[in-house]
Amino acid sequence: MRSLSALNEKAVLLRLLNRLDEAMVVANEAVRQARFTGDREQLLGARVRRAQVLQFQGKIDEAITELTGCVDEARAHEWTALEAFAVQNRGKAHFDAKDYENALADVTAAVFLREKMGASPSDIESSLIAVAVVQSFLDESRAEGSPESDRDAD
Repeated sequence: MRSLSALNEKAVLLRLLNRLDEAMVVANEAVRQARFTGDREQLLGARVRRAQVLQFQGKIDEAITELTGCVDEARAHEWTALEAFAVQNRGKAHFDAKDYENALADVTAAVFLREKMGASPSDIESSLIAVAVVQSFLDESRAEGSPESDRDAD
């Protein structure tokens, strides 16, 4: 159970079960083990999964900071799949923070990255759905803040 893939899988499952404290312990162990192995791509993936736990714990700013570092590192090494994974998750974190403009930029970037790497149609479709959802929230928030919506409320 100490293998890196098993730790990563366990962290994801614990997060999905909303056992977030346990998920964080396991995610931190996965990051430590990935550092020990010296495989920077595996370390980056483990860091993204740990950031997901942070997001689910409501530590959105911490998650965004971690994911931004992951996006930058993946981009620097031209690890397109990891960049798409990190940028999509950063978009979700921005969405949770109700920062719809940055969320839209990130989920849109994820679509282009997935297309660039030749991802499966279902992976691209899920990113396109995320774009549509974020766009609808952005449109709604803009409408609520517009002068026309203020007049309608009177």
